[in-house]
Amino acid sequence: MTTQMFKKRIVLSLAATALALLLSGFVFTPPIFAAEAAPVVAASSGDLKWVVIAAAIAFSFGAIAAGIAISNVGAAAMGAMSEKPEIGSQALIFIALAEGLVVFGFITALMILGKV
Repeated sequence: MTTQMFKKRIVLSLAATALALLLSGFVFTPPIFAAEAAPVVAASSGDLKWVVIAAAIAFSFGAIAAGIAISNVGAAAMGAMSEKPEIGSQALIFIALAEGLVVFGFITALMILGKV
Protein backbone atom coordinates (compact mmCIF):
# COMPACT_ATOMS: atom_id res chain seq x y z
CA MET A 1 0.00 0.00 0.00
CA THR A 2 1.37 3.38 -0.93
CA THR A 3 1.65 6.27 1.46
CA GLN A 4 -0.80 8.38 -0.49
CA MET A 5 -3.42 5.63 -0.45
CA PHE A 6 -2.90 5.22 3.30
CA LYS A 7 -3.41 8.96 3.86
CA LYS A 8 -6.61 8.89 1.80
CA ARG A 9 -7.98 6.04 3.90
CA ILE A 10 -7.13 7.85 7.13
CA VAL A 11 -8.84 11.03 5.94
CA LEU A 12 -11.87 9.04 4.79
CA SER A 13 -12.17 7.24 8.13
CA LEU A 14 -11.86 10.53 10.05
CA ALA A 15 -14.52 12.11 7.85
CA ALA A 16 -16.84 9.13 8.38
CA THR A 17 -16.30 9.33 12.14
CA ALA A 18 -17.03 13.06 12.19
CA LEU A 19 -20.18 12.52 10.12
CA ALA A 20 -21.35 9.76 12.46
CA LEU A 21 -20.77 12.00 15.49
CA LEU A 22 -22.63 14.88 13.87
CA LEU A 23 -25.60 12.71 12.91
CA SER A 24 -25.78 11.10 16.35
CA GLY A 25 -25.71 14.59 17.88
CA PHE A 26 -28.76 15.56 15.86
CA VAL A 27 -30.56 12.35 16.77
CA PHE A 28 -29.80 12.13 20.50
CA THR A 29 -29.47 15.77 21.56
CA PRO A 30 -33.08 17.03 21.10
CA PRO A 31 -34.49 14.81 23.89
CA ILE A 32 -31.92 16.27 26.29
CA PHE A 33 -32.86 19.85 25.47
CA ALA A 34 -36.60 19.07 25.32
CA ALA A 35 -36.68 18.63 29.10
CA GLU A 36 -36.24 22.38 29.69
CA ALA A 37 -39.96 23.07 30.15
CA ALA A 38 -40.47 20.77 33.14
CA PRO A 39 -38.36 21.46 36.25
CA VAL A 40 -36.95 17.99 36.92
CA VAL A 41 -34.05 19.01 39.13
CA ALA A 42 -34.01 21.08 42.28
CA ALA A 43 -32.99 24.71 41.78
CA SER A 44 -29.81 24.31 43.82
CA SER A 45 -28.34 21.49 41.75
CA GLY A 46 -28.40 23.16 38.33
CA ASP A 47 -29.87 22.06 35.08
CA LEU A 48 -30.22 18.33 34.38
CA LYS A 49 -28.71 18.39 30.91
CA TRP A 50 -25.45 19.91 32.15
CA VAL A 51 -25.24 17.41 34.99
CA VAL A 52 -25.65 14.50 32.58
CA ILE A 53 -23.12 15.98 30.13
CA ALA A 54 -20.61 16.48 32.96
CA ALA A 55 -21.03 12.86 34.08
CA ALA A 56 -20.58 11.63 30.51
CA ILE A 57 -17.40 13.69 30.11
CA ALA A 58 -15.99 12.39 33.40
CA PHE A 59 -16.60 8.77 32.44
CA SER A 60 -15.42 9.16 28.84
CA PHE A 61 -12.14 10.83 29.83
CA GLY A 62 -11.47 8.01 32.28
CA ALA A 63 -12.21 5.38 29.64
CA ILE A 64 -10.09 7.06 26.97
CA ALA A 65 -7.19 7.55 29.37
CA ALA A 66 -7.41 3.91 30.43
CA GLY A 67 -7.38 2.79 26.81
CA ILE A 68 -4.25 4.80 26.08
CA ALA A 69 -2.55 3.59 29.26
CA ILE A 70 -3.43 -0.05 28.64
CA SER A 71 -2.17 0.12 25.06
CA ASN A 72 1.18 1.49 26.15
CA VAL A 73 1.59 -0.69 29.24
CA GLY A 74 0.32 -3.79 27.46
CA ALA A 75 2.75 -3.38 24.56
CA ALA A 76 5.66 -2.90 26.94
CA ALA A 77 4.55 -5.85 29.07
CA MET A 78 4.30 -8.17 26.07
CA GLY A 79 7.77 -7.09 24.92
CA ALA A 80 9.21 -7.70 28.37
CA MET A 81 7.47 -11.08 28.68
CA SER A 82 8.91 -12.20 25.36
CA GLU A 83 12.37 -11.84 26.88
CA LYS A 84 11.54 -12.98 30.44
CA PRO A 85 8.34 -15.05 30.69
CA GLU A 86 8.51 -15.19 34.48
CA ILE A 87 7.54 -11.50 34.86
CA GLY A 88 4.03 -12.10 33.54
CA SER A 89 2.39 -11.64 36.94
CA GLN A 90 4.14 -8.31 37.47
CA ALA A 91 3.01 -7.14 34.03
CA LEU A 92 -0.59 -8.02 34.94
CA ILE A 93 -0.35 -5.80 38.00
CA PHE A 94 0.66 -2.81 35.89
CA ILE A 95 -2.17 -3.45 33.44
CA ALA A 96 -4.64 -3.64 36.34
CA LEU A 97 -3.36 -0.30 37.63
CA ALA A 98 -4.10 1.23 34.24
CA GLU A 99 -7.60 -0.30 34.33
CA GLY A 100 -8.19 1.59 37.56
CA LEU A 101 -8.59 4.80 35.57
CA VAL A 102 -11.92 3.55 34.25
CA VAL A 103 -13.08 2.88 37.78
CA PHE A 104 -12.12 6.40 38.86
CA GLY A 105 -14.02 7.91 35.94
CA PHE A 106 -17.06 5.75 36.70
CA ILE A 107 -17.04 6.69 40.39
CA THR A 108 -16.69 10.37 39.50
CA ALA A 109 -19.65 10.11 37.13
CA LEU A 110 -21.72 8.41 39.83
CA MET A 111 -20.81 11.13 42.31
CA ILE A 112 -21.87 13.81 39.82
CA LEU A 113 -25.16 12.02 39.13
CA GLY A 114 -25.70 11.51 42.85
CA LYS A 115 -25.97 15.26 43.33
CA VAL A 116 -29.15 15.38 41.22
